Amino acid sequence: MGKRSPLTTGQWSPRAPLETRRPDGTPVGPSGGRRTTALQWAARAALPLALVLWLLSLRHVNLDAMTDLGLLQVLPVLFWAALGLLAVGFCVALSDRRTRGGWFAAYVLGLIAILHATPALLYPTLRYGWAWKHVAVVDAMIRNGGSVPGAEKLDVYDQWPGFFHLNALVVQATGLESALGYAVWAPPVNNVLLLAPLLLIYRAVTTNRRLIWGAVWIFYSCSWVGQDYFAPQAFAFLLFVALIALVMGQLRAFAERPPGDRARAWPAGRFLLAVLIMGVIVCSHPLTPLMMVSALVALSLPRRNRRVLLPVLGAGVLLTVVWDATVARPFVSANLSEFVGALLEPDSNVVSGLATLGSAAPGQVMVSWVDRGLSAAVFLLAALAFVRRRWTRRTGMPLLVLAPMPVLIANSYGGEMIFRAYLFALPAAALLIAALLFESRRHPRLRVLMVAPLLLAMLGGLLFGYYGKESANYFTEDEVAATHFVTATTPPGSLIVSLTSDVPGLEMNYDKHPRIQLNEQDLEVRQRLVENPIEGLDPFIDGATVREPAYIVLSRAQAAECYLNGTLPADTMQRMDEAMSNTWGFVRVFRNQDAVVFRYQNPDAGEAS
Repeated sequence: MGKRSPLTTGQWSPRAPLETRRPDGTPVGPSGGRRTTALQWAARAALPLALVLWLLSLRHVNLDAMTDLGLLQVLPVLFWAALGLLAVGFCVALSDRRTRGGWFAAYVLGLIAILHATPALLYPTLRYGWAWKHVAVVDAMIRNGGSVPGAEKLDVYDQWPGFFHLNALVVQATGLESALGYAVWAPPVNNVLLLAPLLLIYRAVTTNRRLIWGAVWIFYSCSWVGQDYFAPQAFAFLLFVALIALVMGQLRAFAERPPGDRARAWPAGRFLLAVLIMGVIVCSHPLTPLMMVSALVALSLPRRNRRVLLPVLGAGVLLTVVWDATVARPFVSANLSEFVGALLEPDSNVVSGLATLGSAAPGQVMVSWVDRGLSAAVFLLAALAFVRRRWTRRTGMPLLVLAPMPVLIANSYGGEMIFRAYLFALPAAALLIAALLFESRRHPRLRVLMVAPLLLAMLGGLLFGYYGKESANYFTEDEVAATHFVTATTPPGSLIVSLTSDVPGLEMNYDKHPRIQLNEQDLEVRQRLVENPIEGLDPFIDGATVREPAYIVLSRAQAAECYLNGTLPADTMQRMDEAMSNTWGFVRVFRNQDAVVFRYQNPDAGEAS
C-alpha cells in the first residue's frame, strides 16, 4: 500500500467520531432518536421565528434618537430577541450531528440578513459617506470615458480602476441612472458572496461539518470592521478570500496525490484562474495586493507547500510590481518617500490616529474598548487553538493569521492598517477558534451548548463596532436634498466647503466644484476655526466672487461626526451657523430640518473673477 497523504492521516483535519449513516447519507449519532428529533424541530422552528421577529422589529425605529451608540440604542427589544433566538437556534443545530448543511447555510444567511440588511431596510438613503463618494466616481468614469480627470484626491482611482470600471459596465448594461440604486445593498450582498470561498477554505482543511459551519458563524460574528460597503476594498477582499480558497484547495489536492503524480503542481485552467483573480485584485485596490503577497509568502514557508505556492507567489509579485511601476506610477512616485519613512516608524504605524481637538462621545469610548476587546479575544482564542489543537499547525491557518502583520508594521494606511490587518487575519482565525470551541470527542453536544454564551458575546461585540457610529453614517433625505442643491444648481467653479466628509454625494459633479474639507486641515488651522469660525474660514473663501462664490454646507451627520469622534468640538457646527448668520457677506440660500447652506462672496472682490 502506498503512503497516505497528510489529509488521510489526520495531519490536516481532526479525526471525526465514528458514526453510522442512513441510506440518504445523513449521519446517525449514538444518542437516541426522540431526543435528536426534538433538537431538529427546535432548530428548524427557531430560524423562521427569528426572521419573523426581526422583520416585525423594524416597523417602528426612531432613527432621529440615535446619539452615542448609533443603532444600538434605538433598535427595539424584539430585534435583540430575534438575534438571540437565531444564535441559540444555530447552536442547537450545531449540537445535532443529523443537521444537514442546508440548515446551517440558512442560519448563516439569516445572520447576514439581520446584521447587514437592517440598515438598508431602515434608512431612506445610501449609508456611509465613502459609499456616496464611490458612486460619484463610477458616475465620473461613465461621463469621462473611463477616467476621473482633474479630480485631485479622486484621481487615485484612475490608477486602481478595476472596481469602478466593472460597476460602470453594470450601470451602462442595465440602463440604470447610477450605481446608487444597488449600492444600498452592497453590505448584505458582499457578505453573501463571501460565504462560498469561506466554505472552500474550511473544507480544504477539515471534513468536520461542525468546525466548518462554526468557523463561518464565528467569522460573521466577529467581522466588525465594516469593510463591506460599496467600495473597492470590499471587492478586493472578496477576491482575496477567493484566491486563498483556490490555493488551499490546490494544496489539499496536491497532498492527496500519489508521490509519482506530483510533477505538475497546478492544472493549467486553475492556475490561470488564480492569475486572473490576482490581476483583478492588483488593478482594483492598492493595499490588498500587499496583503495577498504577504499571505502567499506565509503559506510558502513550509517546504511541502512550495511547489504549489511559488508559481502563484511569483505571478502575484510580478503583477503587483508591473502595475505599480506603470499604471500606478504617479501615485507611487508621489508617495514613495512617505512609504520609506513609514518603514522606519513601525510603532507609530500600529497606533496611528488623527489628532483631536475635542473629546470623543462617552458611548464611542465604550465602542472603542469593546472593539479592542473583541479583536484581542479573537487573537487570544486563535493562539489557544494553536496550543491546544496541534493538528491546526499543519493547516496553514496560523500562518494566514500572522500574514498581515508585516504589512501592519510597514505602513499606517492613514490609521486604518490595524483594522485591515484584523480583517485579513479573521477568516483563518475563525477556523482556529472553531477548532478550539467545537472539537470534542466527549460530549460534543454539551460542548456546543456550553459555548453558546460566548457566541452571543461575540455578536454583541460585533454590533458595537458595526452599529455604534450609525448616527454619522446615516443620512436623511433632507441632507441629500441640500447636497443636490449645491452640486446641481450652483455656478460652475464655485467652492464647496464642508466641516467633515459626512455629506452624501458632495463629490457628484466634482469637476465643476473645487472642495475644502475643514476637519482634514492641519491642527493649527482647525484650532483657528474653533477659536473664531469666520477667521478660520477666511483663508479658504477669501477669493470667492459673485460669479464663483463659496458655498458652506452644514448638516446633521457632520455635527454627529464631530460629536462622536472629537476631531472638532461637538458645538463647532452650531457656532459656525450662528457666526455666519450674523456676518455680512454670508447669505443663507438653503435650509431644511437637517441641513443649511450659506453662500459667500468677498465684498472686496466685486464682479471680478
